Amino acid sequence: MISTKEKILNEAEKLFAEQGFAETSLRMITAKADVNLASVNYHFGSKKTLIQAVFERFMDRITNDISHEMEQLALKEEPIEVADVLQTLKQPIKNLDKFRPDGAGVFMNLLGRSYAETQGHIRRFAMDKYSHVFNRFVGFLQISSPHCEPSEMFWRLHFMLGSFIFSLAGHKALQEIAESDFQQSVSIDQIIDKLIPFMSAAFSHNEAGF
Repeated sequence: MISTKEKILNEAEKLFAEQGFAETSLRMITAKADVNLASVNYHFGSKKTLIQAVFERFMDRITNDISHEMEQLALKEEPIEVADVLQTLKQPIKNLDKFRPDGAGVFMNLLGRSYAETQGHIRRFAMDKYSHVFNRFVGFLQISSPHCEPSEMFWRLHFMLGSFIFSLAGHKALQEIAESDFQQSVSIDQIIDKLIPFMSAAFSHNEAGF
């Protein structure tokens, strides 16, 4: 049986991903979850804390999986390439679909909205709790891209995240276009496989754009 807290999280997750954070009220969430407002206040205290709890469910899962992938990468005897580092994201992203319905798409939508709606508290929350994973990932990128200055690394990371978020948040639309225009059935795996060499080339390029 689903707990009241889970009901709230499940409906908040869907509404935040579909409608955005600003456009989703607590009353909309309670109506969908069939609970009263007092339940939200009891379990979360505020809308901001609820937003963070929605992210935490995904972030706990994906950062744990990315950490495992990076442990395997650290054992690699050959020089680490940018593509090797980006590959550590593939299985963790796929695993989100086992965790939640359309988990990868929903999570990427949430990330995209957190950027577009300038939800600074989410970034602070994520960095406070998951910075050790992020910093290790960036460390591997620096090893594989020694030519990249810190400021340039910031921009390339930003563009990489944008590519991932845009492509995977809208993966269903991409799959429909591939099917209707090119008669290709494309999985999330294959979309990620197409993204990795594209982003690897951007990271490997020696010239900064600024």
